Amino acid sequence: MSSFTVYPAIDIRDGRVVRLAQGDYAQETHYGDDPLVQIEAYADAGAEWLHLVDLDAAREGGYTLAPLLARIRADTGLRVQTGGGVRCEDDVRRILDAGAERVVVGSLAVREPAQVIRWIETFGAGRITVALDTRQGLDGVWRLPVHGWTETAAATLDVLAARYAQGGLCHLLSTDIARDGMLSGPNLGLYAHLKALAPTLDVQASGGVRELADVRAAKAQGCGGIVLGRALLEGRLDLAEALAC
Repeated sequence: MSSFTVYPAIDIRDGRVVRLAQGDYAQETHYGDDPLVQIEAYADAGAEWLHLVDLDAAREGGYTLAPLLARIRADTGLRVQTGGGVRCEDDVRRILDAGAERVVVGSLAVREPAQVIRWIETFGAGRITVALDTRQGLDGVWRLPVHGWTETAAATLDVLAARYAQGGLCHLLSTDIARDGMLSGPNLGLYAHLKALAPTLDVQASGGVRELADVRAAKAQGCGGIVLGRALLEGRLDLAEALAC
């Protein structure tokens, strides 16, 4: 892996900065009414990238953060990967036109992989991040909840990760849903599994990060980056220190 990228994350619902526990919309914690204030703080700390999530769109469809995205680019210069509610090629194009560096595709990437692989061909491998957020069953199989993590698809993580690697994908974001927002540490076993399954993918770790040691461990595991959410918002992890990794 040639580089390791730290992605501070901002999740937006009803215009506010929030975090959900394990993807549950009923378990929401509010962290501020003005996302741009927090985003500018991340830029001031030295961040180059931002992971921006439209939680309303993830549930209902129709990406709503284009005006905020344009302000982020104009005010901070951060490179942004962002998603939520991406349903068609026009959605991808509109988000890129609004200033995104990469568009994150989640539920549709599970339901319609052939379509998303065409987008990779159309827009370029560097412009699409596929999010295969996953939950491990009692049988050990990594399954793929979709539609804001409220439904479970028939496809499995192993099948789709391999298919996307063959289809030219570069950037794969994978969250262990059981650890998301729980400050229990990232699932390094999941990322070792993905690395063995599809070594060409640049895998972004997400879910459970609580301290600097977790960032270092994800890098040592061979991940291409890590997404930092609650630990940053609550001051448990210093962004400048994480960036120095």
